[in-house]
Amino acid sequence: MEYSIMERRTLVRAFALGAFTLTSVPAMMLAGCSKSEPAATDAPAVFRVGVTAGPHADIVTEAVKVAKTKGLTVEVVEFTDYITPDTALNDKKLDAAVYQHEPFLNAFNREQGTKLVKVADAVVQPMGFYSKKYKSVEDIPEGATFAIPNDPSNGGRGLLLIEAAGLIKLKADRGAEATLADIVENPKKLRIQELEAAQLPRSIDDLDVACVPMNYVISSGLSPEKDGFFFEDRNAPYALIIIAAREDNKDAAAVKTFVESYQSPDVRAFIEKTFQGQVRPAW
Repeated sequence: MEYSIMERRTLVRAFALGAFTLTSVPAMMLAGCSKSEPAATDAPAVFRVGVTAGPHADIVTEAVKVAKTKGLTVEVVEFTDYITPDTALNDKKLDAAVYQHEPFLNAFNREQGTKLVKVADAVVQPMGFYSKKYKSVEDIPEGATFAIPNDPSNGGRGLLLIEAAGLIKLKADRGAEATLADIVENPKKLRIQELEAAQLPRSIDDLDVACVPMNYVISSGLSPEKDGFFFEDRNAPYALIIIAAREDNKDAAAVKTFVESYQSPDVRAFIEKTFQGQVRPAW
């Protein structure tokens, strides 16, 4: 029997850091392998993977099927923010997470004193400018209202994108750690706001331009072709999404099995067919 994507997922809505309510996905989807299938060495009863809603959830859900053939039962746990998945991973409520780029992971480790690590590349998905009013950088008027994500590294990432478009200048060498206070030149007197990344797509009607991560573009129904007009280079480190685990489980057989399942030909074909180049395999 086939199950829909929504049936195969677990939805988690987190209201405070490090705390979330876990709702089990349908029992049949989490059932163990048949007796004839070998279990992955050192595998937990259920291998829990944290994702954000949209492409990451869809792709990991596809990897669930491959993992099952390898003897690993995977549960997909969805979050509505960027911080709580890493908090849950550190607290061992998750076994892996697929939703962030490495600079974000590094910033989280510095701020929280955690030891989360990259174990593999996942997909490439660039941030871009999105607007219902303008179609090019040249069209953006003086005093335009921009929005960027309010989390530390993606906020800096948005500022770097605005700088790359020639609209502002930042203090040298700040990189993705740049904040609004690091803007040293703003010739068009842009008004730059910080909003939660998930809120950016639904706020576009009230803004002139928003810097939106690709996963939220796709999950919201925005179109990079119709609504977007300036993007990160696809080789930018901030466009590369990674698979993360903990220092204490990075070499576990279950983690390796999940990575192999994610980086499989079946998942590659799913990504290429489903996202038509908006999201690309990184392996």
